[in-house]
Amino acid sequence: MNAGTRIAVVGESLVDLVWRPGADQIRPVPGGSPANVATGLRRLGRPVTLVTSWGEDPPGELVARYLAGTGLDVVRAATASRRTTVALAYVDKESGSATYEFVPFWDPVDLPLGDDVRLLHTGSLAAVVAPGAGKVLDACERLHGRPGRAVSVDLNVRPAAQPDRAAYRAAVGRLCAVTDVVKASDEDLRWLWPDRDPADSARELLAFGPRLVVLTRGAEGAMACTPDCEASVTAPEVPVVDTIGAGDAFQSALLDSLLTEGRDGEPAVRVPDTPEELRVLLERPVVAGALATTRSGAQPPDGDELRAALEKRGARARGRDGDTGGA
Repeated sequence: MNAGTRIAVVGESLVDLVWRPGADQIRPVPGGSPANVATGLRRLGRPVTLVTSWGEDPPGELVARYLAGTGLDVVRAATASRRTTVALAYVDKESGSATYEFVPFWDPVDLPLGDDVRLLHTGSLAAVVAPGAGKVLDACERLHGRPGRAVSVDLNVRPAAQPDRAAYRAAVGRLCAVTDVVKASDEDLRWLWPDRDPADSARELLAFGPRLVVLTRGAEGAMACTPDCEASVTAPEVPVVDTIGAGDAFQSALLDSLLTEGRDGEPAVRVPDTPEELRVLLERPVVAGALATTRSGAQPPDGDELRAALEKRGARARGRDGDTGGA
């Protein structure tokens, strides 16, 4: 594969202390949204580098062992504090969804990015936790607008890390202004703008400058909008174990679907320009996200799993059309 197709995923590595209802123990799980997205991209066959940091502490030792076993190309940025972010994840018994509290440390001294990076993806804590958020914004600004380069952001809003709504909104605005593709969940946008419908908030994010905004709606599916069109798809019905990493699996498949081949003069990502193309774009991510919910923890699908699930979804859709006289 052309070296110029390389993706850099920039952001925090952390340890989730997972607390399940009725459990006698809290289970430490290393990872974090950026690592999950990078792992998902690698499983889909994309060359990807994770630019992250962790500290010289017990959680950092766990992160180091975990990342060494992923097979990812990892660039470790030096940190000022030498500490590792820790999150307490409460898993809901009924829905399998998780809520979080954080002890965040995101203070990389610098963020080394190679010249072959065509797509920079970031978001989550890295976009709002100072002082590292400033360096992330600088990196996005340097890449955004360059020929054959693109920037992607998953807002992945974490109020526990930044409870000031106004400050969070300001950070989102600055980041979206130097981003080509923005993903957010309905929960993200409902917290940022509680007086608006999340779909309206997603459309309004386009005013900052991104070419594509994608809104995930959990079991309801997803919506995508551009300045010229929008479309929605439903999600597959699956038995849910938990939702940890589902949004990250969605994000990996979305980026994989958007990336071009990296030929000279070609943009890094191709954004659909019709509603039907947007619907096609959303199919792979919603299926990838659904597959991730059927397993415990962040386990994004590989390419074979995703293809098989998409074929099954397509066969079911054709069967329904046949039952109702459709094409």
